[in-house]
Amino acid sequence: MREALRGLTTRGRSFLAAAAAAGISAIILGERDLLRVAILLAALPLLAAAYVGRSRYKLACTRSLDPGRAPVGSSARVILRLQNMSRLPTGTLLLEDRLPYALGSRPRVVLERLGAHQASSVAYTVRADVRGRYPIGPLVIRLTDPFGLCELTRSFPSVDRLTVIPQVVTLPAVRLAGEYAGTGDSRARSVAVHGEDDAATREYRRGDDLRRVHWRSTARTGELMVRREEQPWESRATVVLDTRVYAHRGEGPTASFEWAVSATASIAMHLRQAGYKLRLVTGSGIDIDAAEATGEGIILDTLADVKLAQNGDISVLVEQVRRRSDGGLVIGIFGALTVPEAELLTQLRGNGATCIGFAIDSSTWVNLGPSERQEADREHSAAALALVHSGWRSVPVVHGSTLPALWPAAARGSSGFAWRAAMAETVSGVNR
Repeated sequence: MREALRGLTTRGRSFLAAAAAAGISAIILGERDLLRVAILLAALPLLAAAYVGRSRYKLACTRSLDPGRAPVGSSARVILRLQNMSRLPTGTLLLEDRLPYALGSRPRVVLERLGAHQASSVAYTVRADVRGRYPIGPLVIRLTDPFGLCELTRSFPSVDRLTVIPQVVTLPAVRLAGEYAGTGDSRARSVAVHGEDDAATREYRRGDDLRRVHWRSTARTGELMVRREEQPWESRATVVLDTRVYAHRGEGPTASFEWAVSATASIAMHLRQAGYKLRLVTGSGIDIDAAEATGEGIILDTLADVKLAQNGDISVLVEQVRRRSDGGLVIGIFGALTVPEAELLTQLRGNGATCIGFAIDSSTWVNLGPSERQEADREHSAAALALVHSGWRSVPVVHGSTLPALWPAAARGSSGFAWRAAMAETVSGVNR
């Protein structure tokens, strides 16, 4: 009740002031009728405060997001359902949901009075052009009585989160040579080399059954090795995202890093739909397996939060990938590379892995002078060729490139051919 009295509006306080003046006048003049008027003037704001104060503790609110995971640039619908849990009707309600700046201004919705145990729903839309997880709420409600004598503000504690994921584009179906882990191009070759009982080994990991230790390989390598349970023709892929801050240029949603994140998400979703056992590694320390049914959501949620790393280094990224390398297919989305950095990537070619690299020329995301542009193009071409010499299929990427157009180059037979074909397509696209 005290809080309700503090919520009296200017009109309500004026009623109380008028009641006090009328009461004093009635006592001085000895007018009982004037005293009755004073009592009536004082009773109205007090009754309004009691009415609003009672309604304050009898409201329930739920919020739902549709969808809860929205791509960049799309809209999400926020639905608020408010229910009056008391036997008394409410007055007019003003709803205001708190939003972060990236989702726009705070929506304000007027909801007419709710009857006893009545529920009503209102909705509004939000749109985000930047990846991330955004809190929505808490909801603030202003409760008023029909006469506008008292107004209270209630804040519901619940907060929901909208996950804005990178854009995922559909890729054409192509055959990726070397897609089977630990083999060349086919299951038949795998069986011919290894036999039906797979004797391939890998490094021991915490939790492995000690009965699977392969002592002959352990003695040869000097490290504890265990037999693999998987068959060598199981499709496995590792998607690597370069997060070095100095390797990317541009700002906001059109930066080269956002292109890389969107490409990573698109490739990962494409491979999962093709039945790959997927692993995602980033230069910022993220290393996740997405073999489970919920793997798609894990990948998208992870990429919604991924940021550029200030102290990123290619050697650290290579070591992180090699720590659990099981062969198969390795697809890297790299920012600007130097020749020594491209040569370091040859270390990922071990264990029969097939490596495909999308080499982003991030300098094309900014305006450079003629001499600077010539130097940047020369450095990018040298790094791309070094990547080819390291055994990678290099697919060059410039500003304006689209992943569906570049994707077929990843499936072409030789590394050099893939690089030359992709470069020709890229240059012709830029010239257009």
